[in-house]
Amino acid sequence: MSDWTSDELMTVNAARALAGARSCFVGIGLPSAAANLARRTIRPDLVLIYESGAVGAKPARLPLSIGDGELADTADAVVSVPEMFNYWLQAGRIDVGFLGAAQVDRFANINTTLVDRGQDRPPGRLPGAGGAPEIAANCGEVLIVLRHSTRNFVDRLDFVTSVGHGAGRGDRERLGLRGRGPVAVITDLGVMRPDPLTAELVLTDLHPGVTIDQVRAATGWPLKTAGDVAVTAPPTDAELAALRTLKAA
Repeated sequence: MSDWTSDELMTVNAARALAGARSCFVGIGLPSAAANLARRTIRPDLVLIYESGAVGAKPARLPLSIGDGELADTADAVVSVPEMFNYWLQAGRIDVGFLGAAQVDRFANINTTLVDRGQDRPPGRLPGAGGAPEIAANCGEVLIVLRHSTRNFVDRLDFVTSVGHGAGRGDRERLGLRGRGPVAVITDLGVMRPDPLTAELVLTDLHPGVTIDQVRAATGWPLKTAGDVAVTAPPTDAELAALRTLKAA
């Protein structure tokens, strides 16, 4: 029996995805946990950047929001929001954007705005866009982390908040988006990456103990798989200790 939870397995693998990054524009929640874990383990020189203007934040605990004072207190610099977007983000100076989502479709487009609650009911309001559309458009590449279910992985988004790969390969270039877009979607079941030819998400990695059928059953479209689906390495004791310390602080 494993001594980690599915959320811990997801967060560890999301942190590992930052191994080659120098700077990361961090979303709150699961992305923040993963980015802070990466800085405490495999990438101690990773520069964490938050939408509120904190550059080089080194929080001792997980921030509650982008406005958490811990971010400003531990940052190398705090800049204005216009400078954050105009100079840092829109100019392409940030390697990786790390985002969460309420819904993701087969081309890694993101919805964080509203969900359809059915006939004769108003749509359910979500936190909204914030800086996510600009992050998705302008960072060198994008990572997405969220839990895997048919509620979250849908055939058609109820609202397109942030463009991933649009309707397929070539859409980002047609729309004039600077970055590569989503390169991986990390969930509590495995990892999906865009197919090089179509940009449609395919299953490339399973977490230990998870089957392909389980992932397909939790996905709202006919999910394709890579020719050789790998299995992710279990969390190390050091990774688990760092993550649990971060959450307990």
